[in-house]
Order: sequence, then structure tokens, then C-alpha cells
Amino acid sequence: MNISISALLGFTLGLGLFILSIVLNTDNYLMFLSLSSLLMVTGGTIAAAMISYDGRYVTLAFKELLFTMVSTKVNPIKLYEDVGILIDWSKIIRKHGLVKLETLITLPEEGQSFLNQSIVFLLSGYKGPHLYSLLQHSRESIYESNMRPAKVLLTMATTAPAFGMVGTLVGLIIMLNSMEGDPSKIGSGLAVALLTTLYGVLLAHLLFKPAARKLEHKQDLEAQRNQILSEGIVLLSEGASPTLIEDTMNSYLHPKYQFRRAER
Repeated sequence: MNISISALLGFTLGLGLFILSIVLNTDNYLMFLSLSSLLMVTGGTIAAAMISYDGRYVTLAFKELLFTMVSTKVNPIKLYEDVGILIDWSKIIRKHGLVKLETLITLPEEGQSFLNQSIVFLLSGYKGPHLYSLLQHSRESIYESNMRPAKVLLTMATTAPAFGMVGTLVGLIIMLNSMEGDPSKIGSGLAVALLTTLYGVLLAHLLFKPAARKLEHKQDLEAQRNQILSEGIVLLSEGASPTLIEDTMNSYLHPKYQFRRAER
């Protein structure tokens, strides 16, 4: 598991600037801590998400929050490795035929579900446009399924400030009810009431929304990878030579990661 330096730096910078602004302007740091305000915002946000989506997607959304600081698995090196698998498969098909491919290859690691599904379609005998259509449906299904946690996170980013405002209104009502005609209590009471709005905005724009955008970015890269692999799988089904597959895949790869190993 590789830590994303940019994500870690961004989160540290955002939180650090917030803390620095407090330190430079007041000595009473504890006034920014309120357990009841935090519970109001987080509890309301989670409740709204649970009402809006199935619980499993909410659970997946929180899991994605934990992986916000992790680098995406799709990168030029990973794509290079996937293309290498296709080239090796083409050599096996050319030497032994498609029927021998299943017994001679090792399926990709867990998590590469699209490539696993692709080899199933390939070994089933699908070819050309029909195979490409199946692969496209599989790619779109995987993308839509993996994007649901991002939608949950975006919903939480929207509702967190709203529940912050609810907490502020509750705090104002309590403050006004307990003033007993003493205007001097407005300042401290209003400060506590506004904390829920502060917590809601921070959670939305420093946690939930960035995590959703990071997941969207990751899935866009994954969809692009699967699109490229679809082209290679279709060429395999049509008996294309390793050279043709290599050249086709190289057109998608950065020059630094292009192949030069197929027999010509």
C-alpha cells in the first residue's frame, strides 16, 4: 500500500492552516472543541446517508475515506504490466491455440476483476464486435458499481454543512432561552452555537468532498485502463499477432513504458 504524498500534503496543509489561524488569533484553543457539536454534525450526516443509500454503500464510502491517502493502483507502470500480460497471452495462443490458453496461464491477481472477466469471455469463444460489446457492458457495470460510494460521499459533503446549520439553530435556541435577560451571555453562547457550522464545513470540504473526487478520479483511470485492455482482448480473439497487439497497445502507452519485446 503506497501513500499518496500529494493527498497527505494537501490534507496536512488544509488542517495546518486552520490550526495556525487559531493559534495566531487566540490563546483559548479549547473553545473550538465541542463534542456535542461534532456529534450533531457527524450523526446527522451519517443518518442522512443511511436513509438515502443502502447500508453497504455507506460502509464502502467510509472505507474509501480510509484509502484517500493511498495512491491509485492505475498508473503507467501498472498499465505496462497489464499490456505485458496480453502480449504473453497472444504468444501462447499463436503457439498452442486458444483452447490451451486456460491451462497455460495464471489468472491476474484479485482486484483485477475486469481482466478476469475478459479471459472468461475470450475462452468462451466470443470474437470481434460481439466480444467488444460484452467487454463494454462489463466495463460500464464495474464503473457504475464502484462509483456508488463516491455518490454517498458527495451526499455527505452536501448534508454536513446543513446539519451544521441545524446544530447552530439548536444552539441559538438554547442560548436565547437561557439568557434570562442578560445580553452579556450572547457572545459566548453564539460562539458555541456556530461551532457546528464550522465542523460541517470542515468535514464537507476537507474530508468528504475530496474523498469523493479522489474516488471519481481513480475510477476514471480504471475505466480508461479497461477500455485499453478491451482493445487488446478483441485483437486476441481475432488471432492478431503479438506484434500487432504490441503496436496497438503502445499507441496508448507513454513512450517511456512502451514495449519492444514481441517477436517480429
